[in-house]
Amino acid sequence: MKDNVFGIKAPAKPELYDKNCPFYGQIEVKREFIEGTVIKKDTSRSATIEWHSALPIPKYERFATKRSRIRVHNPSSINAQVGDRVLVARTRPLSKTKHHVILQVLRHGMVAASTLAQQEQIKIIKEKVEKARKEQSHATQGHTGHVHAGHKDVNHDHHDHKDEKTSKKDAKQDHNHLDHKHKE
Repeated sequence: MKDNVFGIKAPAKPELYDKNCPFYGQIEVKREFIEGTVIKKDTSRSATIEWHSALPIPKYERFATKRSRIRVHNPSSINAQVGDRVLVARTRPLSKTKHHVILQVLRHGMVAASTLAQQEQIKIIKEKVEKARKEQSHATQGHTGHVHAGHKDVNHDHHDHKDEKTSKKDAKQDHNHLDHKHKE
């Protein structure tokens, strides 16, 4: 067990032993650090972090934002969550894609809570759209007679064709309006 790694104090000892933990395991870390945000967490003690950097474009005398992502080992002693700002250090290759390990959670994030709230809002909007579509279909099927292809409706044969065309046009506009609300 190491009390600290490059001045970072060891977190509380985990219940399960992790041989790739820089504090309680056997892994050595190198003095190459990256600071990023956890965007995805797996059950196999892996995570994906992301960070942004400014890339100069001399021709236009401007900067473009570059996004970088890497896979990292998420030790059980640290257990960083999605949205957390973390400090990562380079290690020997742990797998085909993992060459870094999380050393410290710098700041806990609120991404998970906001994502759940967004999913709840989307669910409510979908329910409202479905309800409006059902009401619209009931309103258009409100007459008693049934119209089959090529046959006139016996109960409504006094309608002229102009009224049918305008009602179809109105129904299509209502449908497009609902789709527009759904996209928002």
